[in-house]
Amino acid sequence: MDLKDIKALIDLMQKNGLTAFEMEKDGFRISLAKETSFAPAVGYAHAPVAPAPVPTAPAAAPAEAAAPVASGKEIPSPMVGTFYSSPSPESPAFVKVGQKVTPDTVVCIIEAMKVMNEIKAEVSGTITEVAAENGQPVQFGQALFRYK
Repeated sequence: MDLKDIKALIDLMQKNGLTAFEMEKDGFRISLAKETSFAPAVGYAHAPVAPAPVPTAPAAAPAEAAAPVASGKEIPSPMVGTFYSSPSPESPAFVKVGQKVTPDTVVCIIEAMKVMNEIKAEVSGTITEVAAENGQPVQFGQALFRYK
């Protein structure tokens, strides 16, 4: 990959509002990240706030009913892109909950810059959860699957 290609990647990141991009192909790996900063609001006045009431036992119940804590090891996304659980809309998913995988098992496709990238499990185990939603964007390092 030459400097012209890298500049094209940076332009695509800016055009699409991406703050991070990572790609690996044929032994070449590139990782780009854009630092973002936000200026504090000027002229913001704080209104007096009453102290929060002390929580009671019934208030603790909703905290227990919150989203379940994820358990098990994760198969993370190796790149930013769109997650697809099957090779085409008509095809069955590459893997399902309860299925055993090996390091060479293709578990999904991530589309990045109009390129369909087959993602392999790179681990051995049994899938316990599909953590990403089909057709939705995923970020680098985001859990795609959980396994035990």
